[in-house]
Amino acid sequence: MATIFNYPPMQRVHSGASFAEAVTQEADRAGAKRVFLMVGGTISRETDWVDRLSRALHGRMVASWNRMSSHTPRGDVIEATNAARDAGTDFVVTLGGGSVTDAGKVVRLGLANNLRQPDDFDRLATRIVDGKRIIPQMEAPTVPMVCVPTTLSAGDFSSGAGVTDIARGHKQAIYHVAMMARAVVLDPSLSHRTPEWLWLSTGIRAVDHAVEDICSVSGNPFSEGASMQALRLLSRGLRGVKQRPGDESAYLDCLNGAWLSMVGSQSGVEKGASHGIGHALGGAAKVPHGYTSCVMLPTVLRYNLSVNAARQRLVSEAFGDASIPAADHVANLVADLGLPGRIRDTGVKPEQLDHIAEMAMHDRWIPTNPRPITNAATVRSLLDQAW
Repeated sequence: MATIFNYPPMQRVHSGASFAEAVTQEADRAGAKRVFLMVGGTISRETDWVDRLSRALHGRMVASWNRMSSHTPRGDVIEATNAARDAGTDFVVTLGGGSVTDAGKVVRLGLANNLRQPDDFDRLATRIVDGKRIIPQMEAPTVPMVCVPTTLSAGDFSSGAGVTDIARGHKQAIYHVAMMARAVVLDPSLSHRTPEWLWLSTGIRAVDHAVEDICSVSGNPFSEGASMQALRLLSRGLRGVKQRPGDESAYLDCLNGAWLSMVGSQSGVEKGASHGIGHALGGAAKVPHGYTSCVMLPTVLRYNLSVNAARQRLVSEAFGDASIPAADHVANLVADLGLPGRIRDTGVKPEQLDHIAEMAMHDRWIPTNPRPITNAATVRSLLDQAW
């Protein structure tokens, strides 16, 4: 069957680099004069990283924003967009986890499309109509961005982002190819301060990227190879971090694995129900991104096995033993890392499950699950199996 690989607009990945030096190099290439930093709150309070970057940029950092809440609430993003607009921003840097990264991408889109109120996102959000994804027309962001991740959720490598409508408990997907970062900096020395649960669970999120790409209805040979290497690096690196805290080589294995897990996303490979239901768990029940993959990916793999057993064998090969089902490999890794393997262990209440199932049906990845999911009752059944 014919496949297409689309090369992403990202220009560079700095692997194993010093973040301050690499960001400065990128700012110099862009001719940046007014750098807007979006940084995690804990990082800004408990490290000297903001000062290090400011010194390296020699006065070009004009503002620093550190008030982005988890799951990227729309109101927080609008406040950051207004701050970036007031600062005359010509270059955005994100330093932190997935919520900060998504916010950086959407702030740049907000500048280009004059977003000033949370409801403005409704005209840019991707919609699912009759099972088809509808991406509205919008102006392309023109302000370049560099991402410095401190977790493994790997949104730094994608052109999409999610913002949460808190009032409705719904995560909206925003997409434009030009939202992708110009460069990503993978500095393992920044990883040691990330809480172990967050590092390891977002690593399972990266595993989810790779697994659902290998099993996708629209994969390609290039992304398949990258995803299989991602699983090798992540399974080794995550166990290494758990067993040997402070081992920088294990952290770098994880960072490189997260990078490779996104090659499929960069080239348009469709995800499946683990991502789709995971978005609903995050938006409706505030389950951390990584935990959603811990609890949903094994269940979704078992649901899909009847239609993609050969693809799942490739996943098992990448984990090192083709005789073990892919779902068991993932579940075993989650258990080895001491992460929650059931929805009930993540704080979700049983009475929330119906709402989560309904919200999942509006997600862009449910229609592209390898085994069709046509109604909320099927999603509810999967939630029950993962409970």
